[in-house]
Amino acid sequence: MDRSNKPSAIGVGASIPQPTISFRENNTVEATLPSGESVTVHLYGATVTSWKLADGKEQLFVSEKATLDGSKPIRGGIPVVFPVFGPPPPNHATTSLPQHGFARNSTWEFLGKSSSESGGYAVKLDFGLSHPMLSAEFQKAWPYQFGLVYSVTLTRGSLATSLQVQNQGDVNFDFQVLMHTYLSVEDISQVRVKGLQTKVYADKTQDGAIVTEGSAAVVIDKETDRVYRALDPKVPIEVITAADEKPLFSITREALTDVVVWNPWVEKAKGMADFGPDEAYKNMLCVEAGSVAGWQTLEAGDFWEGGQTIRPRL
Repeated sequence: MDRSNKPSAIGVGASIPQPTISFRENNTVEATLPSGESVTVHLYGATVTSWKLADGKEQLFVSEKATLDGSKPIRGGIPVVFPVFGPPPPNHATTSLPQHGFARNSTWEFLGKSSSESGGYAVKLDFGLSHPMLSAEFQKAWPYQFGLVYSVTLTRGSLATSLQVQNQGDVNFDFQVLMHTYLSVEDISQVRVKGLQTKVYADKTQDGAIVTEGSAAVVIDKETDRVYRALDPKVPIEVITAADEKPLFSITREALTDVVVWNPWVEKAKGMADFGPDEAYKNMLCVEAGSVAGWQTLEAGDFWEGGQTIRPRL
């Protein structure tokens, strides 16, 4: 029977826009959300070298003189420090490794991506590194069987990086880990670091002197290289404006109880061949989530995971 008011056919809804993944000739992986946010990761070091908001504004600092051809670690972005932070100590399993270990000096494998089930509002990129992938030099210097899975998750309101460390051998090993994040700031004199008052830090510009932070908002007005210890990962460390204390970045962590605050200032910036221009220290601030005040011991067959989430002022 023909009805004049019969319902119209149900149309097939348009597919939800999804993140796009691009592979570049310079061994980088780039992910872009439909809303415009993007992240770029170099396979060398699994180093995040760009994080842009929807308006195109870059959130990370990368030196104009950074080496991007895989011949040395990338100066800027978010390098991965593992299994040792700083110069390795003497008479230790890491003694033969370079400063900050080998993760940032090795080429990682792209393991794939996954997207948010609620639409194109998040994308996760996974990268892997294991003992057989290391150079012969690094394999000899650190002979442990391990596996690393590094995940970079981009959302409309945050960038998260996390590292899973697997002990794939039959002996225990010790390690340290750090996410050496270079944040982009317009003027270092106009920002402060909040959330560190009363916390103890080792001042590496004063031969490791142990100091208790007395400032509610830390001013960066000279070479700064501090390792703040035993922090509550859930309490954000904030980079704020000096004038009105508006948040520029908020950083929370999981299983990373130490935070390094670093700026090379004038003379040290001039002395680093891959840091440029010389005045660029005014436009960057490293706030680095890690576990570096001591050593994590990972038993054979076990795994450890830690990470950070950075939220910008939107």
